[in-house]
Amino acid sequence: MTSSSDRSPAVDVLSTRTYEIRTYGCQMNVHDSERLAGLLEDAGYVRAPEDSDGEADVVVFNTCAVRENADNKLYGNLGHLAPRKASRPGMQIAVGGCLAQKDRDTIVKRAPWVDVVFGTHNIGKLPVLLERARVQEEAQVEIAESLEAFPSTLPTRRESAYAAWVSISVGCNNTCTFCIVPALRGKEKDRRPGDILAEIEALVAEGVSEVTLLGQNVNAYGSDIGDREAFSKLLRACGTIDGLERVRFTSPHPRDFTDDVIAAMAETPNVMPQLHMPLQSGSDPVLKAMRRSYRQERFLGIIEKVRAAIPHAAISTDIIVGFPGETEEDFQQTLHVVREARFAQAFTFQYSKRPGTPAADMDGQIPKKVVQERYERLVALQEEISWEENKKQVGRTLELMVAEGEGRKDDTTHRLSGRAPDNRLVHFTRPGQEVRPGDVVTVEVTYAAPHHLLAEGPVLDVRRTRAGDAWEKRAAEKAAKPAGVLLGLPKVGVPEPLPAVTGGCVTD
Repeated sequence: MTSSSDRSPAVDVLSTRTYEIRTYGCQMNVHDSERLAGLLEDAGYVRAPEDSDGEADVVVFNTCAVRENADNKLYGNLGHLAPRKASRPGMQIAVGGCLAQKDRDTIVKRAPWVDVVFGTHNIGKLPVLLERARVQEEAQVEIAESLEAFPSTLPTRRESAYAAWVSISVGCNNTCTFCIVPALRGKEKDRRPGDILAEIEALVAEGVSEVTLLGQNVNAYGSDIGDREAFSKLLRACGTIDGLERVRFTSPHPRDFTDDVIAAMAETPNVMPQLHMPLQSGSDPVLKAMRRSYRQERFLGIIEKVRAAIPHAAISTDIIVGFPGETEEDFQQTLHVVREARFAQAFTFQYSKRPGTPAADMDGQIPKKVVQERYERLVALQEEISWEENKKQVGRTLELMVAEGEGRKDDTTHRLSGRAPDNRLVHFTRPGQEVRPGDVVTVEVTYAAPHHLLAEGPVLDVRRTRAGDAWEKRAAEKAAKPAGVLLGLPKVGVPEPLPAVTGGCVTD
């Protein structure tokens, strides 16, 4: 702990306090940050103006721990805020997430101007810890060793009016040698199906039309409650919720991807034809060294079954290049799987040591130059395949859910953007009538690029939705208040798989 002389003077708690949350890492952190925002607003804080850049009264870092330089990034950011905090009585800084769970007291020793450190299991304590730090004028470090409250039961401030994350489990029972997440998030804990469905029904009542089911290893759902088919049953139950138009999930593990899940995907109309299936490596020896409990044949067999049941499914993946001991032959096996699987998209990573993981101490660490060269070959191959697969979409008529903030050039091109059922990003000609995020348009694809599609002809149909109504209501409320600050990674719009996830674990 630091002495009271190191702390900022007390501040009048009756004045309006602003907050900013900076999010790093995976979808679970994004989900947690929405809960942190809800908790703070429930406690009377308001979101800082969008251009505040660290000028908020409370700045919260929701951290990731899996990159070798994650701590350097955090302490660099904390150092940048130190003089600002020294000149602003009452400003507070909090650090949570996986790095906080891992480093604990180290954070306040290296950055004594930090007021609160909290872990992945007790995010609900943030407002109390901030108040305790203010009253006692010393840092509060509280790291729970097990989950205190399921994050989805906490207040929330969602980034999208029409699309939402719904956490169905936390933690992971896998022991992948490159991943530290199980040590920081703990063993898998599943929510009761009734609680999940109740949350989804409540979201739909608020105008949400798309949900993404979220877990570190989402399709292992049921292992904690003793039902091996619980995940497929959950997908089918989502199909009975009136007003829920789109269901997605991320990220599954090939070990737990069973035929009943494929059948549920194919037979439940609102489960989208999209699958993010982490490969990590196409080499059996490397998969064994990673402790990934499947092999190349098993992985390609899953892809074949999914395509047979859902012909238009878009399949994406995660791949790590340069894992310790990877030979050129091992890498060639990865390229072979990429050619066979024909992923619509691949999130590719150069292996980097994760402190605290078995892989960090393995023999056969690959020189950076070799990893870079292999990485470039993989990216070039996947780029070629992504483009070829997207060209197959030209001429198709698609229903898009209109998105906000996903088309960076929409203002200059006079287009709008939306997500197809398979989650491909499509930029389309702006129609003459009003179209709101959350509404659904029908378009014909006219052009394909490696990472997006264009529909340059007229919009064929516009369907106004309750989701669009929800977006319009939120926009009106926001216009009556000061502009807000986004929670780091997430974009306003349909949640999409982030390149930070590998087999349910973060890599960035």
